[in-house]
Amino acid sequence: MRHLLTSFLIAIIATAASGQGRSIDFSRPASHFPTFVAPYQRREVPEPVLTNTARIESLMREGKLMLSLSDAIALALENNLDLAISRYNLNIADTDVLRAKSGSSVRGVATGLVQGTPGGGIGGFGAGAQGAGAGGTSGGAGGAGTGASGLVQSTLGVGTPVESFDPELTSSLLINHASSPISNPVLTGVPLYQQNAFLANFSYGQAFPSGTRMSVDFDNSRTTNNGRNTTLVPEVASNFRLTLRQRLLSGFGFGPNLRFVRIANNNREISDIAFRNQVIATVSQIQNIYWDLVSAYEDVKVRERSLSVAQKTLSDNEAQVKLGSLAPIEVVRAENEAATRSEELILAQNNLQLQQLLIKNAISRNIDTPTIADAPVVPTDTMSVPQTEPVVPVQDLVAEAQSRRPELAQARIDLKNREISRKAAANSLLPSLDLIAWYGGSGLAGEQNPLNPDLPPGSIPRTGFSNAFARLAGGDFPDYAVGLNLTIPIRNRTAQADQVRSELEFRQAQMRLQQLQNQISIEVRNAQFVVRQSRARVETARKARDLAAHQFDIEQKMHKLGASTAFQVLQAGRDLAIAESGLLSATTAYEKARVELDRVTGATLTRNGIELQDAQSGIVQTLPRIPGIVPREESSR
Repeated sequence: MRHLLTSFLIAIIATAASGQGRSIDFSRPASHFPTFVAPYQRREVPEPVLTNTARIESLMREGKLMLSLSDAIALALENNLDLAISRYNLNIADTDVLRAKSGSSVRGVATGLVQGTPGGGIGGFGAGAQGAGAGGTSGGAGGAGTGASGLVQSTLGVGTPVESFDPELTSSLLINHASSPISNPVLTGVPLYQQNAFLANFSYGQAFPSGTRMSVDFDNSRTTNNGRNTTLVPEVASNFRLTLRQRLLSGFGFGPNLRFVRIANNNREISDIAFRNQVIATVSQIQNIYWDLVSAYEDVKVRERSLSVAQKTLSDNEAQVKLGSLAPIEVVRAENEAATRSEELILAQNNLQLQQLLIKNAISRNIDTPTIADAPVVPTDTMSVPQTEPVVPVQDLVAEAQSRRPELAQARIDLKNREISRKAAANSLLPSLDLIAWYGGSGLAGEQNPLNPDLPPGSIPRTGFSNAFARLAGGDFPDYAVGLNLTIPIRNRTAQADQVRSELEFRQAQMRLQQLQNQISIEVRNAQFVVRQSRARVETARKARDLAAHQFDIEQKMHKLGASTAFQVLQAGRDLAIAESGLLSATTAYEKARVELDRVTGATLTRNGIELQDAQSGIVQTLPRIPGIVPREESSR
């Protein structure tokens, strides 16, 4: 109960600190309701939180960071900058969905791994390589967002241009005054013609996924002039036209016109899978860094024991030299051996400091926090090799990898995108044939021109905009038409090139998928082989350590009986230290081999009890459960 309460409090504090408790869905547009101007206002994105979550502080004990492997993974899910950077790609993919819903082309998504955390570089991870900039990391799997198999540009999304699905309202309000000299005043009746006009024109347009476009034009004008021969001053005119256009060949139907929406939705799914791949990579890296830390921590203890033996031997030799029972050269030998082991201890301590720095960098957002920067990290878990290795047929491991590996899922979805583009490219080969129809009307009103001498006063009744609108609505002066517009591109070379290239890229992506399946099969088999090899290496190293420990014990007993020399004891102690370091290296290699096997089979998250939702939110609600972990005995006391 106490542990659950602590986890709950940590989650609350982390939520308040990160501001990520509730993610924003950027695939939904800002609505006109309740704020009408919301779609035209800038949407703010919160600044990144660069402070560490409270979980780190909760693990501090007397100035030391007491760290288990589960805690290290939980801290990485909350703080690791690789994951924090990749997390933005999910929202970036949402913006592509929003953009595609309007009929615009997609900008693509980033699916590469961010590898900016140094350390733990097994399986190609942790080399310290930075991502390729904002909005992306390295190249997308299968070409998603970046082109197929390394191409600079691909035909992904090619096809007939898609018009905007967002309604567009255009208005034009204009007040105009014009003066024109007239060379022949017969028409106007004045030598200087002057005109004042007020225009109020409105237009509404919208395209639909079926290949249909509708537009409505409503034009209004009020014009006055000084002409003597005009009939109406002012003259009021209103015009209305509803136009429909339906594509019949190229651009017909939902397939070509919704391709960007479908590709964007698929890319959003690719982004989710890519983030899962990033979590697997980061967790694998954290595990490797942790085992390197454990190895360095244990190696320091080995070197300390070795130095202690050398120093004790040196002290005993110095005492025996004073008594005259030992030659002075033995003191020199012992001093040289102690100096060598002291140097080895310093190197081991430096390596431990490096591994502590690497793990602190991997599990924190800001490594320069005062309480963390100088705090030594003490691993509370240690390495262990099970008595028996679970035997899983390699065919089962390969099948598991084929169903779980994120790269394969990304490639399969990308293949769907290329199928969409392939069909759209074939459709764009067709000529453009549009069915056009419109219906409209006109209305005219105004007042009798008082300057016109040919019009008797009161011969034209006085009318205004209301009369013009009434005639317009009544259909007194209709205007309608129906017809076809046909455009045949001669030779059609651009569409031919895009269609063929789309086919080629689709076939290339199919081959790439098969190649990826073969590659994963090899990786699984190799990882299983490395696990077996590493386990055999551990058994050999353990026997060598046991033999060296036994030999060292014999030499010590023989030295007490006078049957061995101090130099032989030092040699046996050195051999024991080398054997213990060899066992550490072998055990570390075994743990890393297990980590790699989980990675290549895609089982990292399920095996370690990691919730993907926790990684997406950056708030760990459920602590990872790492199987086969043995707590360090000295840590439990």
